[in-house]
Amino acid sequence: MRPFKPTQLSSGGRIDRHRHDVPYATVLLSGAYEEAGDAGRVTASAGEVLLHAPFSCHLNRISGQRTRVIDLPLPFDGCRRPSRAHIADPDAVVRLSERDPHAAVACLIEQIVPMEIASESPADRLALALRGGSPPAIGGWARREGVSREHISRRFRAAYGVTAATYRAENQAREAWFAIVNSAESLAMVAAEAGFADQAHMNRAVLRLTGRTPGQWRRWGAASRPRPD
Repeated sequence: MRPFKPTQLSSGGRIDRHRHDVPYATVLLSGAYEEAGDAGRVTASAGEVLLHAPFSCHLNRISGQRTRVIDLPLPFDGCRRPSRAHIADPDAVVRLSERDPHAAVACLIEQIVPMEIASESPADRLALALRGGSPPAIGGWARREGVSREHISRRFRAAYGVTAATYRAENQAREAWFAIVNSAESLAMVAAEAGFADQAHMNRAVLRLTGRTPGQWRRWGAASRPRPD
């Protein structure tokens, strides 16, 4: 693994919504920025860590402060990790990353203390609902909140850089992926529990998000799980 070094982000800049196929962690060393993605919307500051699952999608808005980060790869093991965390000694992670990236990742994972992500604005509350086990119809959610579908759709796209429908579909496919690689349930059962109309619908969604079929991921998951002695 090559050494990893801190990066300074452009003050006041924006990184449009994009996808990362591999899991990684961003450690905030100074400054702050907002990230709006799969886990919601959060403004992270120095000492915080944002952990990204495989096939994560998000946009970033950089503060006007001098903002420095270091990105470190996480193991591609299908494990769920907290999306937001705090670490006591980010400098130790930076020092290790310069000579032993594997040790830096281990040090990071050992230090993380999970933090909550608040859902305060209507757009964030909708994002939270769309990440749930039974994501609602957007029009029905809007009516219950006393707002029009058009209004919340505009607010959501402005906050997250994507339509609410696409956000829901990507999260649904990602949740199915986690179940596929971590369980022995039939793919038909995974599809039903993830809220898909049928297994074929799930197959298309997972292939679109990850580039591989559920069957391929099931075989990968079975090969990756530790075997009993």
